[in-house]
Amino acid sequence: MSLWRRPSGVYESHIMMDGVRYRKSTGTTNKRLAQSIDRKHEEELLSRRFQVEAQDFNPSMKFAELATRFLAQGAAKPYQRERLKMTLPYFANHEIGQINKALLRQYRAHRHSQKVLTETTVNRDVQALRHIFYWAVDEGILPANPLARLHLEKPRRKKRPVMSVADEMKVIEGAALHLQKIIICALDSGMRRGEILTQVWEDIDFSRRIISVTHSKTAGGEHREIPLTARLFDLLSKEQQKEGLIFTFKEQSIQRIKTAWKGALKRAKIQAYRFKDLRSTFNSRLIEAGVIKDVRKELMGHSRNEDTNDLYSHIELPLLREAIRKLEEWREGELQKLAKEVDGQDSAETTDRSAHAGSAA
Repeated sequence: MSLWRRPSGVYESHIMMDGVRYRKSTGTTNKRLAQSIDRKHEEELLSRRFQVEAQDFNPSMKFAELATRFLAQGAAKPYQRERLKMTLPYFANHEIGQINKALLRQYRAHRHSQKVLTETTVNRDVQALRHIFYWAVDEGILPANPLARLHLEKPRRKKRPVMSVADEMKVIEGAALHLQKIIICALDSGMRRGEILTQVWEDIDFSRRIISVTHSKTAGGEHREIPLTARLFDLLSKEQQKEGLIFTFKEQSIQRIKTAWKGALKRAKIQAYRFKDLRSTFNSRLIEAGVIKDVRKELMGHSRNEDTNDLYSHIELPLLREAIRKLEEWREGELQKLAKEVDGQDSAETTDRSAHAGSAA
């Protein structure tokens, strides 16, 4: 924190910059007023540090203009453009120098009043907005990001549905051919949707039965290797090619699977799973199979600390192969249970029909 309260109740602004602490009394016991003075103190120090005159900044610029400039010059990513559809109508006529944490709280309340949303959804709006303000600082439009130390709301932890083997068989049967392959890959590798859709044939080593993930979402895009299950190996071997995308539709890259996925669920007549639930299903099945946490994290591409990497680096692949073997063994056991249940139901129905026929006679 940069704001400190003295025993007298008066707040002081303490800003650390280049290893030096700059102190300034706000002269007030009102915390909100002190926060405003604290921000101005930081802006003055930044101006002095970079030798930028205050008049070079433009805090009176409307957010609509800032957003337009960001879209034109800021190399905006697709998700940032998408979030602007929500934030722009609300903040368009506000001066960017007046947008602060208090206004963000009002925006959060406004979003929740319009529609039932999770905190995670609104957090994405706020994160995109904060990124735009960082860009404004880099461009010299603002001296500091007023949302820099904004704490995001913690989302409530929700139970993630785990797909049963019975539902898996139904959704695969109900899916289009190109989606069937993607579903099997997700369930047998734990790969993210984006990783699956960008996977290329060059990254599969059929002799070692390994798929290399090179477009990871994790920081730095760490490469990881995932041993292929027998099912996924057979599926890919039948269509093996030298190069190009593995999963395509009519030989074209696939950008979205939302419509195809919804159609598969509807035909399968099962609960409304999200495609990302296949990844959590993969993880849950590994847990059921007795695979330890660090090996699961490696397979799924979760960030791990240096010590954990060092610990498993020399036996990493054997451990991963063993994990996939356990996964296949667990699934085979579930299939056998399912077959017994079906046989039991068939036997019961046969008995009922025989008894009914006997009574009729």
